Amino acid sequence: MLSGYAKTEWMTIIVIGLLLCAASLLIGLWWLSIPIVLLVIALVLFFRDPDRRVPTQRGVMVAPADGRISSIHEVERFEPFDEPATCIRIFLSVLDVHVNRSPVHGVVESITHTPGKHLNALNPQSAEDNESNLIVLVHPIRRKPVAALRQVAGLLARTIVCRTHEGMVLQRGQRLGIIKLGSTAEVYIPESMNPTVQVNQGDYVWGGQTILAHVVSNDRPVPEEAMATQKQPAEPQSSEAATPAKPQAEANSAASASD
Repeated sequence: MLSGYAKTEWMTIIVIGLLLCAASLLIGLWWLSIPIVLLVIALVLFFRDPDRRVPTQRGVMVAPADGRISSIHEVERFEPFDEPATCIRIFLSVLDVHVNRSPVHGVVESITHTPGKHLNALNPQSAEDNESNLIVLVHPIRRKPVAALRQVAGLLARTIVCRTHEGMVLQRGQRLGIIKLGSTAEVYIPESMNPTVQVNQGDYVWGGQTILAHVVSNDRPVPEEAMATQKQPAEPQSSEAATPAKPQAEANSAASASD
């Protein structure tokens, strides 16, 4: 399946490829159509969009894109959260799937596009200087930050597509856009979510499928079951009240014996 976020690009590639093949056949150079077809297939594969099995367990955060973990580091103060955060950076090569997915269930609070350079994504400085798009997600009810996804353009990837808007509810693993060709994707997790990172630098991850971290919110309400166990036990009944009354037949026989 090909991504609808890049439909114009892959349709243009296919049409041009067909025209070139037709032209090579008309001029008698039929063998030219073979490398043309192979080149078209290679270019179209840049925009593939496979389905993924998204984890269903609670308290997990998934990778927003396919690629290799290039950095895991702590940020002393991440301004959109107004608190420290853990950053997990993923490098997407030209051979990886470039569709981006939501790392967690949440509501889009803000989308901030920042113009910048287009340095090679292999250069660590590119994550700081390149054009980027930051999507901040908050809890649907408590409205506290739960994650942020940063789409970073690369040397060849000069187009960032973000098909979300403020107030939109995203499910974990839901497609939200694409960075065309090589690029970088970053996930920021608030310190208040108590993240336990499950990946290491150098690991390969699959978008919407690989678990990046386990998270637990500090202000999660206490479950009703836990509240019930904290209640004081009821007062025990007195021994007099607990003693069952004698059956009527036994009482009548005792009276007869006393007579």
